[in-house]
Parts: sequence; structure tokens; C-alpha cells
Amino acid sequence: MSGLLALLDDVAGIAKVAASSIDDVAAQAAKAGAKAAGAVIDDAAVTPKYVHGFEAARELPIIWKIAKGSFKSKILILLPIGLLLANFAPWLIAPLLMLGGAYLCFEGAEKIYHLLVPHDDHPVFPEDKPGDPAHLEEEKVAGAIKTDFILSAEIMTIALAAIPESNFWMEAATLAVVGIGITVAVYGSVALIVKADDVGLWLSQNGRLALTRGFGQGVVKTMPKFMKLLTIVGTAAMLWVGGSIIVHGMEELGFGWLGHHIHDWAYAAGHAVPAAWEGFVEWLSKATMDGVFGLALGFVLIPLVTRVILPAYQALRPGT
Repeated sequence: MSGLLALLDDVAGIAKVAASSIDDVAAQAAKAGAKAAGAVIDDAAVTPKYVHGFEAARELPIIWKIAKGSFKSKILILLPIGLLLANFAPWLIAPLLMLGGAYLCFEGAEKIYHLLVPHDDHPVFPEDKPGDPAHLEEEKVAGAIKTDFILSAEIMTIALAAIPESNFWMEAATLAVVGIGITVAVYGSVALIVKADDVGLWLSQNGRLALTRGFGQGVVKTMPKFMKLLTIVGTAAMLWVGGSIIVHGMEELGFGWLGHHIHDWAYAAGHAVPAAWEGFVEWLSKATMDGVFGLALGFVLIPLVTRVILPAYQALRPGT
């Protein structure tokens, strides 16, 4: 009997340790997720543009496909790679993130270039050629997953940096919780955004009160404009995040002059307004300068991609 009581006592002790570890993981995940909030907002703003133009019945399936790709990217690729790099080759993290940031700058600048310089729509990569709806959907999903991968890498890196020094498994568990939680939050929000017009239409037709029907009609009228605005925000977010990744990476590699100037100018702008607006103006100034830098870099990358990287890519592809 005493042996059984001792065993139960040991089990209770293990359960307490496990519960404490779970609490620690949850607390660390919450802090790390809060640190990555800016990139999370960018991710949520960028994604809805990938379902623009598709039938309403395909919107949620497309979002689910992108969400599944995001889960796989974060848990199966970015999590183990991030932990390995952080523990064995931390010097590689900044250059790899800068490559991803350059891609975001290119993608954002290319969209703006097509708006500013009207011309025939020549695809940047062969996969962008128009085709049947199913093929176009797969291309859109693939493009969304590529963009999500880069934003997810930024999110996971920020989260990893925010985790207090601990053992390998605690870091892995915390990153897993962050990755899953952020993906659910982002794509749950995206699903609500893209289906809001359908909900508004239903309310306008089936609402029992005039106020409810009026609210539904307002949602239906507002959502197309909101989606266009969100597309603009998504493009700006790509340039902002891409530019900030490059600037921060340059600082990590010892080329901090641009980052220092941006910080000083943003600080000066913040202190030029009343104290109540100081933090917001400083943040907005820095984000704007990072975005302008990202746009300039993206414009530089357009001819490099279209005249050097794309021909090399086509030459290496089998059957081309």
C-alpha cells in the first residue's frame, strides 16, 4: 500500500511539473506572439487579395488551402530550421531573412509598377500565365503560400528572439504554440473578412428588423471598397515588412548607417508633435521610411529579376 501511495505521489509530482511547463509555454507563447503582432497584421492584410475575383463558393476552400500550407510551413519547416539555426548557425538567420525581405519588396514594387506603367500583362514567372479556373486557383494558392512563408519566417524569428533563454524543447513547444495560434488567428480573421459580404447579404434579405436589414445592406455596400483598401494595405505591408527586414538585416551585418538614420528621423518626427501622438508618429514615420526603402529596392530588383533571374530560371527548367 505504501508503494502505491509513493507511486501516486510521484505521478502527482510529475503532473505538477507538466502543468507548470504548460503554463510556462503558454506564457512565453503569449509574450512572443505579442512581439510578432506587427508581422501578424501584415499577414492578415496581405492574404485576402489572393481570393479576389473567385466565386464566393471557392473563397473558404482557398483560404483553407492557404492555411494548411501555412501550418506546414511553420511547424514542419520553419520551426525546426529556426531552432537549428538559432542553436548552431545564428549568423545565417539575418541573410536568409533578407532574401525573403527582398522577395517581398520585389512583389510589392512589381504590383505598383503595373499600376503606374500601363502595359500588356506579361507574367513575371511562367506559372503566372492565365489558364482554367482550377489551374488559376492553384497558382494563386501557391503564390499566397510563398508570401505567407516569408511573413511566417519573420513571425517565427521575432517569436524565437522573444523567448527567454531556455532548453531546446521549451523553445520548440513555445514556437509550436505561437505558430498554431497565429495561423488560426490570421486565417480565421481572413475568413471573416472575405465572407462578411455574404453575411451582409443574408441579413439584408432575412433580417426581421429594419435596422438589421439596413446594417446588412451597409455591409454589402461597404465590403467591396474595404477589400480594395485591404489590397492596398496588403501591398504596403509587403513593402514595409520587406524594407524593415532588409534594414534590420543590414544592421545585424554591421551596416547600420541606414537604420540609424531612419531611427533618428523617426525619433525627431515623434518629438515634433504633442506627447500624446509621439509614439504613433514615430512608429508611422519609421514604417513609412522602411516602406519607401522597400519600394525603391523593389524597383531596382524588377529589371534584375526579369532580365537575369527569370532567364536563368527558364533555362534551368526542364522542357523549356
